[in-house]
This record gives sequence, C-alpha cells and structure tokens, in this order.
Amino acid sequence: MGGTFHGATVITLDAKGRLAIPTRHREALLASGRTLVLTAHPDGCALVYPESAWERVRAQVEKFPSFHAQASWWKRLLLGFEEHSAPDAAGRVLVSSGLRLHAKLEREAMLVGQGHYFELWDAGVWSAKLSAALSGSGAPPPGMEDFSL
Repeated sequence: MGGTFHGATVITLDAKGRLAIPTRHREALLASGRTLVLTAHPDGCALVYPESAWERVRAQVEKFPSFHAQASWWKRLLLGFEEHSAPDAAGRVLVSSGLRLHAKLEREAMLVGQGHYFELWDAGVWSAKLSAALSGSGAPPPGMEDFSL
C-alpha cells in the first residue's frame, strides 16, 4: 500500500496548476500503481492519496447516509471532486481548476504528510489555520487526554 507520508514541504504550483510531487515521496506514492487520487477535504484543503489507499476510504464514503445533510455534503466533496491522475515524466500531476478553487490554491502551497496520504494547502490558508489552532486553549481534544510527547 505504499509508504508512510510525513513532513511538510513548501511547493509551488506551476502556471498550469500542476503540482510537482517531491522526489523523496514519489516512489512511495506510486509504489502500488501509476495513479494518484486527488480530492477535496471539508476543511478547505485538497487530499493526495495513492490510488490503493484511496479505495478503502472511497468504500467507506459510499456508505454515508444519503438523508443526513452533513454526511451528504462530505460525500459530495470527497467523491464529487475525486480525480485519478498519473504524474507526467517530470513527476507533475494536474490539480483541476475546481479543486484549486475549493482549496484556494494559487501558487505557493504546503504539502503536509498525514500517514497514508497528503494534505495540500494554500500556503496562506495553512498559515492562518495553523496560527488559529496553536492559539487555542492548549487542552487536548477528546480522546487524547493521556497523550504525551
């Protein structure tokens, strides 16, 4: 199922909206096939999955209840923006205009590892959300009370 993705990398989308997959992640992202899946996240970023890892998530999303308003919107985002794309010879993958609009992606972006996938954030949006998250109460979220560094 590929590797584990970690780290945060500053990247630049080119004029055509292509994302150059960092060399250090390229092999692991494409280990189980030549296709990546890009989609929208409700928090306002894009997600980048190896296709094999996405299939498990997709199966769960397809089971969301269609008569639950919030679940329906999550399904619309996750499946509605789903794109399967093979990187070109230079390791670039096109981020569709709709997905760039959703994630407010312009030029400077952050590619943030999340284990089995990446989040792709506009650099300005990332900075604002990170600042807001770090200025919070400092109390851990529910279920993380015993977490320690």
